[in-house]
Amino acid sequence: MPAPTSPAGAAARTPTNKECTLSRKRLRPLSADTAARLLATAVAGAVCACLASAPASAADTEPVVSRGVTIPAFYNPPTELPATDGALIRTEPMSLGLRIPGLDGRPLPGTATRLMYKSTDSSGRPVAVTGTYIEPSAAWKRSGPRPLVAMASGTMGQGDQCAPSFALEHPLTLTGDTMSVGYEALAVYRILASGAAVVLTDYVGLGATDRLHTYVNRLDQGHALLDAARAARAVPGASVTADSRTGLYGYSQGGAAAASAAELQPSYAPDVPLSGTYAGAPPADLTATMKGIDGSALAGALAWSISGFAQADPDLRAVVEEHVSDSGKAVLRDASTMCVGDALFGYGFAKSGKWTKDGRSIGDIIAAEPAARAALNRQRIGTLRPAGPVRVATGVHDDIVPHGQARQLAVDWCRKGADVTYEAVVLPNLGDKILTNHLVPLLTDQGDAIGWLTDRLAGKPAASNCWTMPLQP
Repeated sequence: MPAPTSPAGAAARTPTNKECTLSRKRLRPLSADTAARLLATAVAGAVCACLASAPASAADTEPVVSRGVTIPAFYNPPTELPATDGALIRTEPMSLGLRIPGLDGRPLPGTATRLMYKSTDSSGRPVAVTGTYIEPSAAWKRSGPRPLVAMASGTMGQGDQCAPSFALEHPLTLTGDTMSVGYEALAVYRILASGAAVVLTDYVGLGATDRLHTYVNRLDQGHALLDAARAARAVPGASVTADSRTGLYGYSQGGAAAASAAELQPSYAPDVPLSGTYAGAPPADLTATMKGIDGSALAGALAWSISGFAQADPDLRAVVEEHVSDSGKAVLRDASTMCVGDALFGYGFAKSGKWTKDGRSIGDIIAAEPAARAALNRQRIGTLRPAGPVRVATGVHDDIVPHGQARQLAVDWCRKGADVTYEAVVLPNLGDKILTNHLVPLLTDQGDAIGWLTDRLAGKPAASNCWTMPLQP
């Protein structure tokens, strides 16, 4: 690999201490039939909301190996970070796993750069985040300079080998130890084809090896997405500038990240010229979403959320220590290095009551603990007015990231006077708790979502349909 570049002027900081240590366990080797079924299920299920990743000290010099995959040294954060949010820490050229030669000699869909940049976590501490910037081969033919889309991935898992940037380089990681599918490439490449540049965040702790991935933590992921947009402007060779219109795009976990970033932009990143936000199937209410995930094909995501919030919030950490059994804690350690495919195979349809000392579900335990309930309520998206126009889409039968709470986000924003386009994706019920009701709306709505966002990047005004909410499912 080429040597990474490091911007000058880094400010010293104290490295973040590990707040919990999770062992790295391997899955049993897969048979060919099992691997084939797992691949099919992962493609169908890899779009949901998710959570945590096993930590390693930023000062460690030994390579981090997660379920048999050696994480490149690029992903090890330094012990010193810049003072400014969005400042680049290092970059290096990156190969895309799926690309074709262009007629003009430039590869399609564009030229990728791996990046690490500085952000601020939910505790106010500096944190290094990784991601990818892609300069498109296609020209931007609409009004204004080339725009930028800051993209937040749907659930990939919590192991560092599941990072979205890693998945762009390795579209399919399939071994006897882990499985990851780079399913977001379809949306990334469709956006690049419009001539807009794309920056994709890996979130806090996913890829970067110094801490757990905090999954659907609204501040962590909202900050990481906005700071990715800032970092993109400084990437060597990037055509986007501080004047480039910026859009936010995400579905499921990514939908929550985009929604959170739209709310946080006025106070956290007013320098990001936000023109529009697409938030598909956003888990805006984690209490409702936990109930949807528990016992579903992606029940492993519940383990990721528990681990991530236990790291970030003392109130939820106390609940885990008091109520999760030893066998349940072993599940959390095991799941902590899994990607979506591993979780589907290892913990599909598991019920969290099996992980607790008294057999109650995690959701029921949190509901009975005022401090823990308050901690989750602080994660609620919809309490602030988002900047710029937003498009909220949700499948009416989505039972993984429940439809009702996503619709409520649109209602909450409309009541605050936001410019909201709400899209209820009406499809038949395609199967309870097996992820199809969550996946199919992503695919059927993706073209309209990208078209809507591209219009905002071209400067076209949006027409809010808040007035239709009483009539909308």
